[in-house]
Amino acid sequence: MRPLGRAAHKASVESASPAIVARLQEVLGRDLVAIITGKTPRQVSRWISGDAKPPLDEQRLLRDTFQVVELLAEVDPDEVVRAWFIGMNPQLEDAAPAEVIAEGRVRDVIAAARAFVNAG
Repeated sequence: MRPLGRAAHKASVESASPAIVARLQEVLGRDLVAIITGKTPRQVSRWISGDAKPPLDEQRLLRDTFQVVELLAEVDPDEVVRAWFIGMNPQLEDAAPAEVIAEGRVRDVIAAARAFVNAG
């Protein structure tokens, strides 16, 4: 059995940007992806279609968020993953993980996701 998170990390490195944004939209919704990146929902759609490419900072943020999504998706359905992203999280001082990522604290969110996954 592979350690949890290995597949999520591999996918975050190997996937193309449009596929990453499409998966984030599928799980989180376009508006939440826009909130996380600080961009408009229309811009998120342009990234998915390939009409625009996210700048490097957004690419990193999208890949990191994707890694969190895929880590959680290893053990829970997409509906639970979305609820986890928008709900208050005690590991994040009761802030929603999506808000914390938007603040630039992705490492805190991945740690909270690992704790959630390991708690079963």
